[in-house]
Amino acid sequence: MTLEIVPVRPPARSGPAPAAPPPVRRDRALPWLMAAGFAAQVCVRLWSARARTGPVANPDETGYLLAARALAGGHGGDLSGSTFYQGGYPLLLTPAYWFSHDPMTVYTIVLAINAVIGAALFPLGYAAVRRFRLSRRAALPLAWGAALLPATTFFGAFALADAVLPTIVLAWLCSLHRPWRQVLDPVPMAGKAASLWLALASGIAVFAAAVHSRGDVVLLVHVVALVGFTVAGAVRRRRAIVAAGAVGLAVVAGGYAVAAAVNGHVRAELYPSGNLDLGALLKERLTTGDGQAWALSGAAGQIWYLTISTWGLGAVGLAAVAAVLVRRRAPAADRAMAAVLLAVTFGIAYASSAALPDEHRVGNYAYGRYLSCVALVYALAGGVALMRTGLRRAAALVAAAAVITAATGLWVDRYAGERLRTYKFIGFDFPETSFLTGDRGALHLAAASLAALGLLCGFLVLSRLPKAGTVAAAGALAATNLAALVFLFGIAPDRVRPASPLPGAPAGGVVADASLHWAVRTMLVYPAWWTRVDRVDLRRERPAPGVCTVVVGRPDGTTPDATWPAHPAGWRPHANRSWSVGWVAWHDPSCDQ
Repeated sequence: MTLEIVPVRPPARSGPAPAAPPPVRRDRALPWLMAAGFAAQVCVRLWSARARTGPVANPDETGYLLAARALAGGHGGDLSGSTFYQGGYPLLLTPAYWFSHDPMTVYTIVLAINAVIGAALFPLGYAAVRRFRLSRRAALPLAWGAALLPATTFFGAFALADAVLPTIVLAWLCSLHRPWRQVLDPVPMAGKAASLWLALASGIAVFAAAVHSRGDVVLLVHVVALVGFTVAGAVRRRRAIVAAGAVGLAVVAGGYAVAAAVNGHVRAELYPSGNLDLGALLKERLTTGDGQAWALSGAAGQIWYLTISTWGLGAVGLAAVAAVLVRRRAPAADRAMAAVLLAVTFGIAYASSAALPDEHRVGNYAYGRYLSCVALVYALAGGVALMRTGLRRAAALVAAAAVITAATGLWVDRYAGERLRTYKFIGFDFPETSFLTGDRGALHLAAASLAALGLLCGFLVLSRLPKAGTVAAAGALAATNLAALVFLFGIAPDRVRPASPLPGAPAGGVVADASLHWAVRTMLVYPAWWTRVDRVDLRRERPAPGVCTVVVGRPDGTTPDATWPAHPAGWRPHANRSWSVGWVAWHDPSCDQ
């Protein structure tokens, strides 16, 4: 039985008509402030990377740059046996090869692309903070200051997927949150709008998986969330919600097929003999007690570094997000998104640690790079929690942050022990702790923890100032981040064109002996912009016609002339040493004529 509701005309009223409701006030300055803030973010990132002229974080940077060159229609290189660097991030870099083939120019354009994508964290952060129900006046400075965290800016000075992953993850979270509010909270939204938002979120999740293996965790959580979204719509008998969920799943399936095709092309071009397979190591870690201890301790170390790299705000955000998840009075959509964020965070921390080989470096036990993609999200959540809550609750959150930092730091210290002091320390792995302790050569776990918590207490005090407290805290956050960038990159570093590691004119083929150290071989493939650097076994074969340069290893105590006794007549050796590895580039002078 259905009831038809007939509208009833209200009775006429005598007297003057009621006053019209006041017009909705719109901040006309907001678009200009967003544009100016975005431009300033780009400038800060370009300034930080101004001295960078070529890849140094190898083989990662070279892998991405070669993949971009191959996807742009150029030649790739042979990285067989190395880690597989996926094609999603190189796709973003392909425009650099449209304008130049010069390695330094291409690298500069790549860093500019990183800067633009990284600067998008400011408007995305503003949108996220507004979802956290922070006022517009406080949201702008907080989003701008937090977007400059070293976790979101440092890797932008390198050709690394970590430069864009924070933007991708935050865009995915913002897109996924909107339709969840429709199905779980009484927030009206047209079914078409929900489908568009879920299609966007699905596309971003698939792209995240195409960029890095951490994106596989994002995609897995996204698919589970989509299934839950669709089931919730079916339970409530809302066909529009079910249809939106189906659209999202269809985009995942189609997008994943495209990503697989792109990665297949990259694998065939750069890894003709296969890439490094960590499957056996991962299986051992997941099925043995020692492996589980390694994976869980490494995950704890990543959580510890997450709290340190965000000056304690990330720990506050982690506590606040966990509180939302368990609080029954919280909006259902917020609880669902809290579960999504926590699942992605701990999934990445655990999986990346389980698959990490023991390289006898300190970064095996405390590492920030893998969770840098969620650092801004937790910093924003922590900043909002301090600004929107009363003093007692804010102090409780700071205390919870101290407990998280101390507990994870103690876990790392107890598991790693003396290895934190005897294993190799790589400053690239610890930009924030180096800034906090002023030491670029060692990890001081306790000192870094105390320094981060001290900054957090300072943010809390500033946020309690009358009238301008939120702006003062956001300003202090921005100043801290800028100071860290100055410490990490210097005030006025020189910009120097890197010298070509290969002798002679850029002409003819280049091959490397199969016995050449992988680090030297990797170092050569990007500067050789005119040809592909292939491998040859000089013990069994001779270089093909047209080859002008052959690179061989040089054992200690061996003269350059003795490194290739069967060299063709007239070829000249050019001895070099990179790190502690000696090598010789044999070159045919006739190719320079």
